[in-house]
Amino acid sequence: MSLNLLHIRPEDLDTNEKRANYTVGVIGCRHLGIFHAWLSLGKGFKVYCVDADRTVLNNISKGKIPFIQNEIALKMKNCIKSGTLNLTTDTKVAASQSNIIIITVPAEVDDKGKIDYLKVENMCKQVGLGLRRGSLVILASPVGVGATQSLIKERLENSSGLKCGVDFGLAYSPVKSLDGQTLEAIEKGERIVAAFEKDSLNAASIFIENIVKCAIKKTLNVKVAEAATIFEAIQNNVCTALAREFAVFCEKAGIDYMEVAKLLKRELNTAFSAVHFDDTYCIEQIFFLEDSENFNIKTRIPKAAYDVNGAVVKHAANLIRDALKSCSKTTRRAKIAILGITSSRNAKTAPKNAATELIRILNSAGARPSVYDPYVTVEDVHENSNLKKSLVDVLEGADCAVILTGHDDFRRLNLKEMKVIMKMPAAIVDLEGIIEPFDVEKEGFIYRGLGRGVWTK
Repeated sequence: MSLNLLHIRPEDLDTNEKRANYTVGVIGCRHLGIFHAWLSLGKGFKVYCVDADRTVLNNISKGKIPFIQNEIALKMKNCIKSGTLNLTTDTKVAASQSNIIIITVPAEVDDKGKIDYLKVENMCKQVGLGLRRGSLVILASPVGVGATQSLIKERLENSSGLKCGVDFGLAYSPVKSLDGQTLEAIEKGERIVAAFEKDSLNAASIFIENIVKCAIKKTLNVKVAEAATIFEAIQNNVCTALAREFAVFCEKAGIDYMEVAKLLKRELNTAFSAVHFDDTYCIEQIFFLEDSENFNIKTRIPKAAYDVNGAVVKHAANLIRDALKSCSKTTRRAKIAILGITSSRNAKTAPKNAATELIRILNSAGARPSVYDPYVTVEDVHENSNLKKSLVDVLEGADCAVILTGHDDFRRLNLKEMKVIMKMPAAIVDLEGIIEPFDVEKEGFIYRGLGRGVWTK
């Protein structure tokens, strides 16, 4: 029986039994796709997971999905056995079997720093070839202003021969930059739903409200939704860049930035939040800069924020180099213990791009970095990542320990034991602001910290 999603009512999806009559096709099975598949399965929908990479699908079938909680990975494996989850590399087939299609394939950035929609376009073409009348397509990845209409809508209509808003529905409901977001954050975070006409907006809103536990903001102006997503991301990045500028100033002025932030938090909460070693990459910012260039607009503040945030990895490398120098050691051949690489604290999430870049810089400088993260297993990373199984393993003989993710495990570091394990004189570089400089120096370590210019050695 063909179900027309454009005429769906809330009562059509108000029980698991009713939702079992609908199939959700998730196009792209990286983290964003996995999360949407899992949320849909949890509410009783049948799901098709589509990805061009067979390795990704094999990992799902084995219940071993990198940087996804083991519980979720194993339950998805069980869903395959029960027949509620199907895996395929054939987008056209999945689209033809699905009532609701969620496109999670992201736009990419090419070697020249330009937005590349090629993979998104190809997926939309394949979806269109299998698209049925009455289906609903939801774009869940952020795009530039106007891209939903000029790219997604156009490709779907051209390849399907169907008319958007008449034969099928189309909505835009992006999840903001995924880095650092857990499943719980996505499920409970605020969500925008936009469409070109009321039927698609109504259908998409009913579905999204079924799988998440968050407030839904609706609009019939898709360009406004695209702009809102981009503006919010840029505003956050500008605040982060300003905080990082203040932090560098504090290092030179001999001030603890965290003390300044505490003093002014009530008055200036956004600009004076704690400085963390977070990712510098934000595709929404690149959307904005490229769109601005196309509109012949010279934007200053977003570009400056982009440059400032992009420099944080090199600044971290300089702090490490300076700490080693104070130990009368060089970066070359120094054994460096990297503590934490996940994007979120106390959770199994994807690694920070900034962490990967910092490790690359250290390797290029001749250092010998190794990694320990209590939320990361050998199955999650590449063979050459030099991941250690325990804190003792990574610290043994290390010249410097660098905290990249502020897990609670690292807040409770036993400095006296570390002094015995590490190769003294040794340094501790805290890029997350979770340990006190005075305590570190008291135990005989050299201390450096992002924004914490109170070290004395």
